[in-house]
Amino acid sequence: MPHHIELVLDAKAELGEGAIWDDARALLYWVDIVGCSAHVYDPASNSDRAIDIGELVGTVVPRASGGLMLALEHGFAHLELPSGKLDRICDPERGVSTNRFNDGKCDPAGRFWAGTMGKAGSGRLYCLFPDLTAKVMLEGVTTSNGIAWDLDAKTMYYIDTPTQKVDAFDYDLDTGAISNRRTVVTVPGDMGHPDGMTVDAEGKLWVAHWDGWHVHRWDPKGGELMESIPVPAARATSCAFGGPDLDELYITTARAGIDDSALGEQPHAGGLFRARPGVRGVEAFAFAG
Repeated sequence: MPHHIELVLDAKAELGEGAIWDDARALLYWVDIVGCSAHVYDPASNSDRAIDIGELVGTVVPRASGGLMLALEHGFAHLELPSGKLDRICDPERGVSTNRFNDGKCDPAGRFWAGTMGKAGSGRLYCLFPDLTAKVMLEGVTTSNGIAWDLDAKTMYYIDTPTQKVDAFDYDLDTGAISNRRTVVTVPGDMGHPDGMTVDAEGKLWVAHWDGWHVHRWDPKGGELMESIPVPAARATSCAFGGPDLDELYITTARAGIDDSALGEQPHAGGLFRARPGVRGVEAFAFAG
């Protein structure tokens, strides 16, 4: 049975990304990377607050002590709410002007993982620890993207988009160490490119597909495609379970790089969408620092 999907916010974001649900506050955070803005969407009032950051902003996560953590074009920062005051924390790639931070999430221990993208192989995956020190966890990345953890926190899933794969690592919750990289999902080229990712309460992966017009559910144990949600925008970028029962899937999209004639076929590209896929998600983790 086809999934019903609704447009909840006709944001016309240039590059919507980084959707994450704050269960305690019943809010959805997301970013417009090219629009240089962080967003707070309140579904109860159907209102969206856009906060101008002043530079490209790759992703957003809640901070346990209050406010939000951002991975900016150049480094990590804390965004106070409701004031909107930005406090820069560190730039682990100072001097690397060709790279920028992209997607990221917090692990179950409250560490903030986010990666960079730039020239082929110049990106890295970083971990910002609660003591506000950043460490390189992976090198040789092209476009660091979706990241998620299995329900038992023993496996980390990761997407470097141009590889067309979802890889898995053995994960040490105590230290954050990753090892034993292997591929668990291979995405056919005609399905677009794997972008943002989240995990559901059954341990399956939901992946937004750039230029794929869909969000797909994949089984990381066998690599099979399980189901699909058509999106009325080619460039689906991220997805996050939200709502009171965590059974609503929010989907961000982009309109960047789409010419006017193509936009005529997808007028709501850059919008925020919501579907009810019939499964629940799990609560997102906040930064512990």
